[in-house]
Amino acid sequence: MKQFKTKLIATTICALLYGAAIAQTSTAPMPAAPMAAAPMPLTKADHKTQKDAIVADYKSAKAQCQSLAGNAKDICVTEAKGKEDVSKAMLEAQYKPSRDMDYKVRVAKADATYKVSREKCDDQAGNLKDVCLKEAKAAQTTATADAKVQSKVGDARGVAADKTTAARANASVAKTNANYAVAIEKCDAFANEAKSKCVADAKMYFGK
Repeated sequence: MKQFKTKLIATTICALLYGAAIAQTSTAPMPAAPMAAAPMPLTKADHKTQKDAIVADYKSAKAQCQSLAGNAKDICVTEAKGKEDVSKAMLEAQYKPSRDMDYKVRVAKADATYKVSREKCDDQAGNLKDVCLKEAKAAQTTATADAKVQSKVGDARGVAADKTTAARANASVAKTNANYAVAIEKCDAFANEAKSKCVADAKMYFGK
């Protein structure tokens, strides 16, 4: 019996020591992940080569759209052009990195998305098309406003901080106006008192 107790105590101590070792191992800090290497700057020759490739890709994509017809073809061509514009903006941002170039990339993406959305709205008619167009414009306005804010946030010292605050305020106003335009457009689906109430509710909600 005494030997059994001795073995039990020894086993318990080993278990506690093992558990403590596991806990210590689990709480030990993980080695830091290696930092990603910064992209190599483009040479003038590399810039020209990649720009030519972007233009070639656009021409190829546009040629593939020729098998389509009607609005499907228009959407296809617009998507190809938008991809080219965004790719060119990103290339310039890599070639000459700056906060302004980053802003232009964001705007290029917003414009490309808007143009495609606008083309897709042509598949609809009447008030549904009008609302679709307003929503597409509101999305572009929001993305562009956010891009302006981001361009100011990069440097939040002195005068730049004031510009950041102003940019955020302007962005908020732009978004509100765009969303208000969507709400008013949707009211056109109603008539008489229902339309009047819809407009009144929209004005109250957006503080107009």
